[in-house]
Amino acid sequence: MLKVDLHCHSNVSDGVLTPAAVAQHARKAGVDAWALTDHDEVGGIAAARIAAHDLGMRFVAGVEISITWSGETVHIVGLNIDENNAALLRGLAATREGRDARGREIGEQLAKAGIPGAYEGALEFVDNPALMSRTHFARFLVQQGYCANTPEVFRKYLSEGKPGYVPHRWASLEDAVGWIHGAGGTAVIAHPGRYRFTQLQQGVLFDEFKELGGAAIEVVTGSHTPDQYPVYAQLANAYGFLASRGTDFHAPGEARVDFAALPPLPASVTPVWHDWF
Repeated sequence: MLKVDLHCHSNVSDGVLTPAAVAQHARKAGVDAWALTDHDEVGGIAAARIAAHDLGMRFVAGVEISITWSGETVHIVGLNIDENNAALLRGLAATREGRDARGREIGEQLAKAGIPGAYEGALEFVDNPALMSRTHFARFLVQQGYCANTPEVFRKYLSEGKPGYVPHRWASLEDAVGWIHGAGGTAVIAHPGRYRFTQLQQGVLFDEFKELGGAAIEVVTGSHTPDQYPVYAQLANAYGFLASRGTDFHAPGEARVDFAALPPLPASVTPVWHDWF
């Protein structure tokens, strides 16, 4: 059985390692087929593809697009995309706009909460200035001793209703799925169990996604708890979705589950990659 990981990040977005280093980390843990899915950015795919080839891994070009749906930020992964597609590149560039302004406002809010210099501190963790994210602020707050780890930072400062939370208006679901399809790719809802939707809202999201041509949801992911795996396996089958799997890797030691420990998909689902390799 192939060990497949279709959700990873490099320092081209909010990861820590270069695309090549992420590939090496994955391969060392036994991954056979791998996708780089940086946030709203495809600049690391060329290097990732070369590294995967050199390491003997099958490679899937990917991206994770931020959207706003029902007032919440949701992530849509595109797999098997043409990263040079002009419409996709224009859409991603438009999605990236506003991140710096949002970052400055997060810094201002944290300063009011008694944490000065957060914007400048977060910049020290940013490799791509166009892609400043809450994760960079979280790393700064951990470095400065305000919290023990990044999940604690999100709970205390960077989630809705907390001192450093600043919303951002992203692309629409229709936009994201359209860009992915236009680039020849497959659209996947990333870590659906992470969103704070009611059961009814989640059902509406799934229905709309399917109507737009969305093909899959992530079932086994580092952003899900083990008890969520069978729940989303059942939902994938109920809605006729294929199932995806990925660590949502950002940095060694930072994820809930690293490459070697992530379990396989349940036997009851059809993998999104079933006819790819």
